[in-house]
Amino acid sequence: MTDKVNGRARPAAGERTSADGCAGADGPPLAGVTVLELGTMYAAPTAGRMLRDFGARVVKVEDPATGDYARHWTPQHEGLALGFARLNAGKESVGIDLRQPAGRDLVRRLAARVDVVLESFRPGRLEEWGLGYDVLAADNPGLVLTRVSGFGQTGPYRERPGFGTVAETASGYAFTNGWPDSPPTSPPFGFADSIAGISAAYGTVTTLLARSRTGLGDVVDVALYEPLMFILGDMILRYTSTGEVQQRVGNGSGSASPRGIYPAGDGRWLSIAASSQRIALRLFEAMGHPEFADDPRFATNTARMEHNDELQGIVAAWVAARPRAEVLADLDRHEVVAAPVNDARDVVEDPHFRERTLVDLAGTVLGPALVPGPILHLGGYPGPVYDGVPEIGEHTEPALRELLALSPAELAGLGAERVVGPLRAGVR
Repeated sequence: MTDKVNGRARPAAGERTSADGCAGADGPPLAGVTVLELGTMYAAPTAGRMLRDFGARVVKVEDPATGDYARHWTPQHEGLALGFARLNAGKESVGIDLRQPAGRDLVRRLAARVDVVLESFRPGRLEEWGLGYDVLAADNPGLVLTRVSGFGQTGPYRERPGFGTVAETASGYAFTNGWPDSPPTSPPFGFADSIAGISAAYGTVTTLLARSRTGLGDVVDVALYEPLMFILGDMILRYTSTGEVQQRVGNGSGSASPRGIYPAGDGRWLSIAASSQRIALRLFEAMGHPEFADDPRFATNTARMEHNDELQGIVAAWVAARPRAEVLADLDRHEVVAAPVNDARDVVEDPHFRERTLVDLAGTVLGPALVPGPILHLGGYPGPVYDGVPEIGEHTEPALRELLALSPAELAGLGAERVVGPLRAGVR
């Protein structure tokens, strides 16, 4: 049983495909790439998931006793943290205690056998452990070391700790997010972490491409705040060229009108983005006000911005007069850019998202569950299967046997010293 993605077959939940867990005769684009993930929480594991989505093998190193701290976050269902499940399905978990020299030695040896090491420790920690890039690259010149940290590996703030909330405030995002009379606002999800993780995956693949020409790896240095600062648009350019500090403008863009989120007559919400001249004119037609095209208050975007409050009131009143479905149908007929403001139920029940975007997360205690799939689609690659979330150290024994050729006796000795674990009872 299959779904269709870009016209190609995608395996349904639980359907077995190639050994790397991905379908398609052509093979996934990152087939053969092995990633050693030392990252925890959100940003680095997001990068690991992005790489795994396109066929990389991701071996996740966790503390044998506690695992990735994200395992303890809420919300949870049947003892499984939903955020951890979303980012780590399909990865292998190897339990290694990095606080012990023997554990760090194992990681060094593993780094010599992989293509990418992905880490999110505070800058300088790997170097303190004798695992800096100079050491790892001496053993493996083609290694890509992708580093995600709060403020980056260089600069005056490099040693500061940083989580997503700090990145969202330091970057300028929180200051510009919200309404003029509301306080600066951060989002209720890992926004900065996710953007940084996607950027780290992009940097990793870029460096792997360069390695294909030179044979040499490199360091990818991602600060949590920098990708977020980049997507803030013209905030910095605006200040440095005009001296203007961008302020909060609510749901408007501050640069085009009409644009915003409006309640319909049934209490449901929708968005309209008439951000170009042609779309604005089509909106006026849909509203039954074609004469606005010649009205000096609304004829151009500059004029509309000067009379934005007045125009927004007119649009809001038109939307509020009817149920959301009717308004959206009118907007669709006039090719106005608009969409419902969806909650989770709306997304799951939407046929477009069910066909293109949402995929099954199988083999877990969550039961029948869906997660967003890869963030982009390739015509020649049908996408991964998300089947199972690893237990802490579930793959310690098979991964270390395969990658380092450790014998059962060596594994048992490391297990007895609690350097690795947990091990199956049969390891002697």
